[in-house]
Parts: sequence; structure tokens; C-alpha cells
Amino acid sequence: MGEREAQGASVLALLRSQLPGYTGALQRVATHVLSDPQRAARATIVELAERSSTSPASITRFCRALGFDGYADLRLALAGETGPAAQAAGWSEDIGREIEPGDSLERVLGQIMAADTQAMRDTAAMLDLGEVERAADAIARANRIDIYGASGSALVGAEMQFSLNRLGLAAWSWPDVHNGLASAALLTYNDVAIGISHSGHTRETVEMLAEAGSRGAVTIALTGYATSPLAELADLVLRTASQPTTYRPDALSARHPQLVVLDLLYIGVAQRTQAHPI
Repeated sequence: MGEREAQGASVLALLRSQLPGYTGALQRVATHVLSDPQRAARATIVELAERSSTSPASITRFCRALGFDGYADLRLALAGETGPAAQAAGWSEDIGREIEPGDSLERVLGQIMAADTQAMRDTAAMLDLGEVERAADAIARANRIDIYGASGSALVGAEMQFSLNRLGLAAWSWPDVHNGLASAALLTYNDVAIGISHSGHTRETVEMLAEAGSRGAVTIALTGYATSPLAELADLVLRTASQPTTYRPDALSARHPQLVVLDLLYIGVAQRTQAHPI
């Protein structure tokens, strides 16, 4: 097995996170696999190459880009995530199926639970706990903490501000780019700034975190994409996964994994400060 298998991360989660960085043949293969992973798991290397309008050599390059030694390992991983054993475990039963307007709420609930459970598992597998430790260290000794996030990410940021305030820490959440930039300009080497954006491409959040970094603050990115602009400018990157479904696009389905990672970070800070919530 390759490096990815040793790490235990979900191949589908890894594919979703790396897709924006793929081009050409690799992008076509990735898109095809994500569109129907069960069918891809049953395909031979020649069949997958034909269906994705690529070549067997491109499929081999694709496998190695994911950390697999070869196509057999990729098929085995896909089968493990989409086959009967995974379905029997009860956490991937309806993943990938479109929610229809006529579906019962019972079925919709099952699909949401399956998708969220898988997203949590994927997040746990890809999360670098060393980065979380370093982020907790930085926050625990910071004079002040700025948190940046726009739209839905602003709600996640407000939750983190509330949690840190309860520990007696000076934290502010800035959903508005103008106010956020003004605050970021006042930060120093003794401060921390956290940028929240699942895509990592939200311009306002990138601008605020960049300004904070230029003032010497330790910068932390909470994002789903390790090669995004937000991740590339941050000192520390905390990655989360998502499982989009109908009516719940990528950014919305990332909310629960984001909150779990921030809860973990919050507890790490509390352990270091030995503070009890107010």
C-alpha cells in the first residue's frame, strides 16, 4: 500500500480536496471517479481510462498522485468505501444519491446522517494533530485573537469567539472585511489570527488573514483545501472534509466538521490555560 493508505484517509475525501489542483487527464479521471465511485471500483484500468477519456498510463499517474502503489490498491480502497461492508456499517449507505423532492424525511435524515458521519471520519483521518497542538499553543499564549470568516463561515467564527471568550481570552470575530482589516492592522507578533473558509478562496477572508500575517501574527487557516490561497499563506493549516448532498453544497456540508475541529482546538486551549469556562 502507498502513503495514503498508511495514513488511513478516505480516498474520496482526498479526491475532493485535491480536485481543484488537478488539470487535464488527472482532473477527468478524478471527476469520473467522484461521479460514480461504485462503478469505478468495478472497472478495469482500461475501462476507467476509456470512460474518463484518458489512458491507462494516466490512470497509473492518478493512482500515484493519491499515494497508491498501483490501480489494484485504488480499486480496493474504493470498494472498501462504497461496497457492502461499508453499507452494512451504516455510515455510507446513501452517500452519493441525489435527494429527490418526493423523498420522505426519514430517508433524507438517513442520508444526512450518513454524509455527516462520513465527513467526520474523513476529517479525523486527514487532520494533522500536530498542527492542532501548535495552534492551541499559539492561542493559549496570545494577547488577542482575531477570527475572520464571511457568510456561513462567519457563524462558525462567532461560535469560536464565544468559546474563547468563555475561557477569558480576548477574541473577536470579524465578518465584515473593512472592520476585519482595521483590526488585523493592529495585531503584533504576540497575537493570533484565524481564517475560516472551506474553499480557501474567499477573497475577503484571504485579505484579512494576509494583513494579520504581515503584522507578525501567527496565522491559522481552517479550510478543506490544502493548496488553496488561504492555506498557502497561513502558518498553520487545519483541514476539514465535507460530504455534499442535494440542497447541501460543499460549504454547507462542511459546517459540522469545522465545528468539531474548533471544539478540539478550544479544548486544547483550555487544557493549556487550565481555565474553566465562564
